[in-house]
Amino acid sequence: MLELALDARRGSFHLQVECRFASQWTVVFGHSGAGKSTLLRLLAGLDRDRQDAAMRGRVVMEDCVLTDTTRSLWLQPGRRQSALVTQQPALFPHLSIAANIAFGLRGMDRAARSRRVEEMLDMVDATGLVPLRLRDLSGGQAQRVALARALAPKPRLLLLDEPFSALDGAASDALLDRLQAWVRENHAQAVMATHDVSDALAIGAEVLLLREGRMMALGPAHEVLAAERNRLLGRLQSDQTPSP
Repeated sequence: MLELALDARRGSFHLQVECRFASQWTVVFGHSGAGKSTLLRLLAGLDRDRQDAAMRGRVVMEDCVLTDTTRSLWLQPGRRQSALVTQQPALFPHLSIAANIAFGLRGMDRAARSRRVEEMLDMVDATGLVPLRLRDLSGGQAQRVALARALAPKPRLLLLDEPFSALDGAASDALLDRLQAWVRENHAQAVMATHDVSDALAIGAEVLLLREGRMMALGPAHEVLAAERNRLLGRLQSDQTPSP
């Protein structure tokens, strides 16, 4: 369970969200500029020291307080047991694929690290990429490696910001199925931002609807996104209607 009450400003943008995520999967849905990425970065503990940003509020995950500005408490990103995967893979260019994935595996011996890296590569269907150099990876391949790196330390809180944007529909669906199984098996909590209504509906989780920084609704996907679903169906039917 994740509880948050946030009031944040970044430049001229103002985000206000107060809610409780009770599901293992929560989809943050909104169009460009709604505040999805800002929310995920705040949950990850980032942007605290930006000169153009100010935030007050509280974030609690189960029994752990991640942020509480009334007590001047801000748990550092590396201590939150969280991982953030963004649209940009942001891999370390000086490291190999295996070394990128192993980067966060501190305290494990070499054999255990190797096993975990192999496990993560298999999980994201990227075992064949190991011999390649980073500069030879496609956008989708790099995104798989970035996801493997995020999962390797087994975070309690997995934050996903449009993580499948570089993958085609079939590859995205397959990876999402694997990821949902991983979250269940590892008792993690996932928060995924998307502006794609089909992704949100496919997951079947609760949905937080954001609009211009404001929380508009929180609930089952089929209820919160009913209007968006009808709009999408209407557009598809219009596209399929033959011209006179």
